[in-house]
Order: sequence, then structure tokens, then C-alpha cells
Amino acid sequence: MLRKERIEATSLAAASEVNALLERLGLGRLEDDGVSAFAGRNNNWAGQTSLDVPVFVKRLDGESAESLTRFRRVLDLQALLAAQPETELRCPPLLAADEDSRLLVFHWLREAKAGNVLAADGEFTVEHAYRAGRGIGALHQLPAAADTSAHPLPPLWAFKAIPLSLFSASRVAELRYWALLQNDAALVEALEALREREREVAHRPIHGDLRLDQFLQDDTGFYVLDWEEFRMADPARDVGAFAGEWLHHAIRKVNSDVEQVFGPGTTLSHELIMERGAAEIAAVRPLVAEFWRGYLDSGVPVDAELAERATGFAGWHLLDRLLATAGIQVRLRPIDLAAAGIGRTALLDPARFVATIGLAVPVS
Repeated sequence: MLRKERIEATSLAAASEVNALLERLGLGRLEDDGVSAFAGRNNNWAGQTSLDVPVFVKRLDGESAESLTRFRRVLDLQALLAAQPETELRCPPLLAADEDSRLLVFHWLREAKAGNVLAADGEFTVEHAYRAGRGIGALHQLPAAADTSAHPLPPLWAFKAIPLSLFSASRVAELRYWALLQNDAALVEALEALREREREVAHRPIHGDLRLDQFLQDDTGFYVLDWEEFRMADPARDVGAFAGEWLHHAIRKVNSDVEQVFGPGTTLSHELIMERGAAEIAAVRPLVAEFWRGYLDSGVPVDAELAERATGFAGWHLLDRLLATAGIQVRLRPIDLAAAGIGRTALLDPARFVATIGLAVPVS
């Protein structure tokens, strides 16, 4: 992950454009007391306005041209959804957008639970997975997105050398991880082949940055968030990202519950990691399989090799998530290296790994 995620704590007093826009819309004001903020690459504020309107305000931060591109992708998706009222893809309602300030105002689903929280609590069900598959299938059937630029990930240039700015901002664990990736010729060749295959297939509108925390569930439905990477690309990216998220979840669970299973002080040997990793991947496989079933049931056209490409993208997704993890650690742990090995296997031999992750349902 080349962009560092961060938590911004900008007060509303230092972001006067937020309340200026809300008051212009007749929605009232937000006050710092009682306003929540969420982790991410952009400033955001969620709360009940003085007129009792629940709002989630996001400001797309960053370099001006780049933030404008992301802003326009969000509006493009919203316009396509407005023209497709019967679609099964649901997003929180957009109340307003201001291009100059890069502000997006959404209805705040204050009682909703994010998909990663559901997963951590053991509450992400096969019904959730099926609905997610139907929704992403509906997404891939929308009319063409305006942005046809190539997706920036995986960044093949970074497997030759990373820029000085990234090197300087990286921890030792990240630098070691980059060295492992850059010196793995077979892995780099597999990533190059995956990107080449993407260029040869029909592109569809995709989310482009799908993670479990991009899903929200409340009593009104199941929603998908954060459309700043919305563009035309290989639909296998989104399918693979969903599967890759569950691989990541499974590996993290190995590390978090091994003492509970085997007792305090248990050493995570390579053999134990492999044993528990296989068990945890088997435990999440039904969720990926149900997502895939929902995706196929949506009626989206699927080429015969999509599951195999999605498996490759799942492998990349796991490597990408581990890069982000390395950014907050002082060293690579055995569990991290094992996870990298799983991602590598999915990339080097995706045909053999399709069934392992739950994408083996035949395409009719």
C-alpha cells in the first residue's frame, strides 16, 4: 500500500467550510462536541446537526488535481445509480457535494455496523456475503464509468525501486518487506502477467478499493461505501479483493486466537501457523463461496477465467494489506511471512488456489 492511511483530527473550527456548506443547504450546524471521526486518508465528520439531521461529511484531501479526480469519480457513480433506480447496489444517500472545497455530504447511517466490525465479532454471515455479491454484481452491470484510466495497483514500477520519499517514510519492517518482494523474480513476473491479462479482458465499472470496512449493515439494508477509485477495469479486481479480505482476516485470526486455542505462551511455529492458517481459511471459505454465488446470481456476464484472475488479485490484495501492516510494526513476524507466502501462492498458481478460497462454483 503506497499511500499511508492516517487519522485526521481537524476540528470544525479549522474547517469552516463544513458548516458553511451545511448551513447553505439548510441542514443546520455541526459542533465539535458529539462529532465522530473515522480512520482513513481523508478528514471526515459524522454527527447530528443542530436541526437534528444525521450527516457524514467527507473532505477529499490531497493534491488538488488528484483529489478532484477522486471527487468526480464519486459523483459519476452517484449519477449512474440515480439512472438505475432498480439496482441492487445500495450506497448511503448523497445529500450534497461542493467541488471547490472537495466536500461530500452523506446521510449518516448512525446505527450501521461496518463489515470489518461484523467480521471481528463473528457476525458477518453468509447472508451478508450473498448480498455483497449481488451488489457487486449489480455494480459490474452499470453503464460505463467516465474514468478509464489504468488502476494504479499493483505498482509494477515499485518492484524495481521505491522512491526516496517512500523509503524515507518507511519503517524497517516495510523496507524488509519491499526487499523480499523486489527480489522475488517469480512473483514480479506473476504480477506483470496479471496486469497484462487485465488489459485483454472486457472492463466494467468497478469499486477499485473494496475492503470489508467498505460495507455497512443496518436495519435498512446493506450498503457499499467509498467510491473514490471507481473506474473501468477488470471486474476480477473487486471479486479478488473480497476474497483477499477474508484471507487477511483468516491470517489475523491465527495470530489473535492461537493462545486461546492452545494455551498461553504457545509459540507460533511455522508448522502451527500453516495448520491454523489452513483451518481459518477453510472457516471463511463459505463466505467467499456465497459472495461468488450471489455475484453469479446477479446475472452479470462472467468470462471463464474471471475466477482465476480474481484469485490472483486476492493474492495481491493480501500482499498489499501486509504492506500496510508492516507500516505500523518494527519487524516482520512469522505470521506476516506466512501470509505473504499464501498471497504469493495465489498469484503464482491461481488455477490451483481457486477452490481453496471459495471461487470454484462453475460459471454457467
